[in-house]
Amino acid sequence: MGWTIDLQATAEPDVAEVYDVIVIGGGPAGLSAALYAGRSGLRTLVLDKSPRASALGMTERIENYPGIPGAISGLELLERLRDQARQFGAEIVTAQVLSSDVTVDPKEVIASTGIHRGRAVIVATGAMARKQTLPGEEAFVGRGVSYCAICDAAFFHGQEVAVIGDNDEAVEEALHLARFASTVHVVLPTGRFKADPELVARLQSMEPVRVIPDHRVTAIFGNGRVEGIRLRPRSGGQEWVLPVGGVFVYLQGNRPAIDYLHGAVSTDPSGCVRVDEQMQTSVPGVFAAGDVLCRRVRQAVLAAADGALAAMAAERYLSGRQALRSQW
Repeated sequence: MGWTIDLQATAEPDVAEVYDVIVIGGGPAGLSAALYAGRSGLRTLVLDKSPRASALGMTERIENYPGIPGAISGLELLERLRDQARQFGAEIVTAQVLSSDVTVDPKEVIASTGIHRGRAVIVATGAMARKQTLPGEEAFVGRGVSYCAICDAAFFHGQEVAVIGDNDEAVEEALHLARFASTVHVVLPTGRFKADPELVARLQSMEPVRVIPDHRVTAIFGNGRVEGIRLRPRSGGQEWVLPVGGVFVYLQGNRPAIDYLHGAVSTDPSGCVRVDEQMQTSVPGVFAAGDVLCRRVRQAVLAAADGALAAMAAERYLSGRQALRSQW
């Protein structure tokens, strides 16, 4: 690696502070887990990088969620779930989870906000990670390629950087980078942003930002460190080179987003988390819910049910009981 994450530079929580349950992910599975855990009297923390970064948050219209008559946007549904979880005492923090050690006691989750500790962890980060990397991406991770501007922006002070992506996460990270970089080139795989219009307007009003629409990255290259990217117009045309010192990648796919677990829990050959009938993974005290399980049918209501069961199983684990306690 060309640099390390300075956790002391973040707002690290009191090292003595230990939550009963840390929920990683703020979609329907994670928020339902937080609601049930909070209602059980467990001190609960939710780490969620952005409601708009989830599959549900990108859904414009939902008409079949129980108890919600008529149509509703995914974002509005998530906000209702967040409010309900907070009513039962859950703490929701906007943070990107970077790493973890779930084999220790208490378990440690390392995020952009610092090190968070919990007696149990519920994994609910969905399945929007990528199976394929860009040519050259893996070779330059830590040497110019990054996935966290909050962590690494200061390393690129006065340099030109590229942000690849058109979603909320990409826009928010580009906004942060604009405080440090001389120029932020935002490469859109399509012709338009798929992000909050207010965020996009803020980004486009900033002097160091240059938007490059309808281009795909064909390679990230350099000699020891990133020196640039190769771009090709999606409509065809000649490939060209953009010299940059850093590349921040915010593209999405459809595989479980669990890289921060570093292989600690058992998965199937497709990378889907294996759980027992009570949502526990191969690591005691670590539970999983929602799309990380790769259910055959992906529906918000099914993810919410997973989250509720995972929270009840976490409560059983922490109390030392053999059976789940029913909640109505």
